[in-house]
Amino acid sequence: MSWKIHVFGVRHLSPMGAWQLRHYLDEIRPDVVLVEGIDDATPLIEDMTRKNTRPPIAILSYTDSLPVRTIVTPFARYSPEYQAILWAKENGAEAQFFDLPSECFLGLLDAEYDLRDKERREALEKEPEESETPEPVDLAEPEPKLSLYQQVAQQAGESDFDTYWERYFEHNSAQGSYQGSSFEFGQAVRELEEDQPRWRAENLVREAYMRRRIEETIADGTPPEKIVAVVGAFHAPVLHGDLPAMTDDELASLRRRSSKLTLMPYSYFKLSSQSGYGAGNRAPAYFELLWSSLNEGNVRGLSHRYLSQVATHLRAGGTHRATAEVIEGVRLAETLSALYEGQAPTLSDLRDAAVTLLGHGELVTVKDALVRVDVGTEIGELPEGVSQTSIQADFERELKRLKLNKYKTAVPQPLELDLRENRQVSSEEAAFLDLNRSSLLHRLLMLDIPFASLQPSRQSATTWSEKWEIQWTPESEIALVEAVLEGETILLATAFRFNTLLDRCTTIAHAAVLVNKACQCGMMEAMDQARRRLQELAAGTSDLVALARAMYELSLVVRYGSVRQFDPQPLIPLIEELFVQASLALFASCGCDDSAAVEVRHAIDLINQVSLEFSEHVDEAMWVDKLRLLSDADDRNPQLSGYACAILLERGLIPNEALSREVSRRLSPGVPSDLGAGWFEGLAQRNRYALLARQALWEQLAEYVTSLDNDQFVRALVFLRRAFCTFLPRERRQICENLGEHWGLNKDQAAELLEAPLSEEEEAKLDELNDFDFDDL
Repeated sequence: MSWKIHVFGVRHLSPMGAWQLRHYLDEIRPDVVLVEGIDDATPLIEDMTRKNTRPPIAILSYTDSLPVRTIVTPFARYSPEYQAILWAKENGAEAQFFDLPSECFLGLLDAEYDLRDKERREALEKEPEESETPEPVDLAEPEPKLSLYQQVAQQAGESDFDTYWERYFEHNSAQGSYQGSSFEFGQAVRELEEDQPRWRAENLVREAYMRRRIEETIADGTPPEKIVAVVGAFHAPVLHGDLPAMTDDELASLRRRSSKLTLMPYSYFKLSSQSGYGAGNRAPAYFELLWSSLNEGNVRGLSHRYLSQVATHLRAGGTHRATAEVIEGVRLAETLSALYEGQAPTLSDLRDAAVTLLGHGELVTVKDALVRVDVGTEIGELPEGVSQTSIQADFERELKRLKLNKYKTAVPQPLELDLRENRQVSSEEAAFLDLNRSSLLHRLLMLDIPFASLQPSRQSATTWSEKWEIQWTPESEIALVEAVLEGETILLATAFRFNTLLDRCTTIAHAAVLVNKACQCGMMEAMDQARRRLQELAAGTSDLVALARAMYELSLVVRYGSVRQFDPQPLIPLIEELFVQASLALFASCGCDDSAAVEVRHAIDLINQVSLEFSEHVDEAMWVDKLRLLSDADDRNPQLSGYACAILLERGLIPNEALSREVSRRLSPGVPSDLGAGWFEGLAQRNRYALLARQALWEQLAEYVTSLDNDQFVRALVFLRRAFCTFLPRERRQICENLGEHWGLNKDQAAELLEAPLSEEEEAKLDELNDFDFDDL
C-alpha cells in the first residue's frame, strides 16, 4: 500500500515546534491528527483538553499486577503534542495517539528488566579467570565517549546539545523552517547513530506499528492528504507507505503486560530533572516564557522578561539590583549571541549575563533566582474526578476532608500537629483534626508514598506533637497509583501492607515496630494482630538487643495511648514479660567483643529507660540485681561492666566508698591496660557531672596512667581517647582542673595554665598527636 501523509517532526517540549505546528495545522486543515503517544491513551484526550485542565500533566501507564512497572508521558503547555490535540479540539478534527499500546511498552520494559537480571546473574556466576602472569593494568582513565548529540553540539561550538538546539531551532521563527530542519536532523541522526541493537529494534517496532495505524486510519476513510502525524524528529523520515507496516502476526507476537492508564498532574521540577533528546528540558519555566513570547509576537522581549524576573527574585531575597543592570545584562546577552551569529540569546547566554551583571560575577549570588526562573514551581491541575484510580480519588477526598489541599505543592511546607483533643470546637471531626491528619500521613509513609516526611523533634518525650514536611512530586502520584494494587483506598492498602509485613515478620523487634506503626496509623485491629504476632515470636527469645528494641517500641505505644485515643493496657503484660526475658539475658549477652558492645550498650540503655518509666509494672529489683552482677564481673566486656556501674551510680545505688574501691580495683597496675581503660570508657558514658565531682576518681585515674609502661599506655590510649572525645569543652576543662589539684595546683593556677598560649614544644607535640593514626593500634 503506497501512501504519503503530512508528517511534522518535533523535539518533545519544544515551544517553537508547538508554535510552528499550529500554523502548519491551520494551513493543512487535517481531518485527523495522529500524535506520538500510547495508543490506548486516546480516550484520555477529552480530559486532557478540558477547560479546567492545566499542564504540566502526564499520562501514567502502570501494570495491574506485581511486579509494578510504570511509564510516564509528560506534557507541558508548550509541548507540540499537547498543542496538536488542542488544535484538533478547537477545529473539529479528530486527535488520536498512535504509538504502541501501553501493554506492549510495559512488556518491553519487563523484557529489559529480565535482561538486566540475567546479565547480573551471569556476572555473579562467572568465575574470574586465573592467570600466572596477570596482564598489566592501564591506570589511565579512558576519555568518556561523546554521544552523537554531544558531537553535534561540539562541532557547532556549543557547550551542550540543549544550547545548540535552542539557538538553531527554537529561535528560528521563519515559517516552515522548523519542520524542514527537524526532518533533516532526524534523517541525519538515523544515518549517523551508532548501532545499538536493542534501542534500534524497539524504534523499528514502534515505527512499524505507527505505519500500521496510519494505514488503518486511511482504510477508515480518511484521505492521506487529510492526515497529519506529529512525531519525534527521529521517526519523521520513515512514516510513509514505501516501508512495511506491522502485520497481525507481528503484533500478536509482542510481549505484553496487562495495564491501566490514568492522568496525573506533573511538575516543572520533574520535567527539568529529565534528560535526553526526547525526554525533557532543563528549564521548563524559561521555555514557558519563550512560548508566551511567541504567542505575543514579542520574542525579542524574552531577554528583558527573563532578566527582569531574575532581578525581581533577587530583590525579594533582599539583594537590590537596579533596572540599569538588567538593561546592561540584556545587551551583554545579545552580544554573546551575536558571537554565534544567533538570532536571539539562548538560555546559556542569558545565564552568563545574569551572573556577570546581576550576580556581579558570582554565581552563588544569583543561583537561587536562576533556579526559580529556569525551573519554576509550576504544578499541573486536573478537574476533580478526572481519570483517577480509586486510591487517587480517596487521596483527594482525604486531603479535602482534612484541609490539606494547600500542601499539595512542589515547594516543601512545614506542618505542625497537636494530637490532643481540641475542646474549643463543636464537632468531633474538628476536635481530632490533627490526630486524623497524623494517621493519614503515617499511612502514606507505610505505603512508601513520598508525600510527607516526619521531622525530628527536640522534645523527644513529647507524645502530642509532630512536625512534618510536606511536598507533592510526580513520584508521589506514581507511588499512589502503584498502591492501588494493595487496596482501593489508602486504609485498605495500608491494611494489606500490614498483613504482608506481618507474614514476613521473623523478629520481635520488627513485630514491635509494626505495633507502633499501626498505632500511629490509627489502625487498632492491625495493632492487635501485630501484638499477637509479637507474643508468638517472644516465646523463648534471648536476643537482648531484639528484646530491648521491642520493649522500647511498645513503651512508645503505651505512651501514645491517651493522645491517640486507644487503651494501651493490653500491651503492659507483654512489656512485663519481655522485661523479665531481657533481664535474664543481660549477663550472657555481655560476653562479647567491643564491636558488638555498641549495640548491647544501647540495648541496656533502652531497658533501663523502660525500667524507670514502668517501675510500677516491671520487676525493677531483678533488673538492678543483674546490673550489679554485670558491674562486678571481671569476665564480661569491660566497657559494658563500666556502663552498668555508671547506671547504678546514676540511680544512687553505689556509695562513694564502694565506687572508690571499684575504681582502685579496676585501675590497678596489675590489670591489663585495655581492660582498665575500657572499663573507664564505659563508666564515662553516663552521669558526667557525678563523675566530675568525684576528685578521688581522677586521682586514681592519673596514678593508673602514670603506672603504665609505654606499650600499655599505647593500648590504653585508644579507650581513653574514645572516652574523653564525647566530653564537652567545659567538662574537659573541669577534668584538667581536677588533675591540676591532684598535682598541687589550685583552680586559679590551673585556669591560668590552660588559658596561656602554647609553647613551640607543646605545639609540636600537639601536631604529633593530631597526625597520630589511632586505627593502627
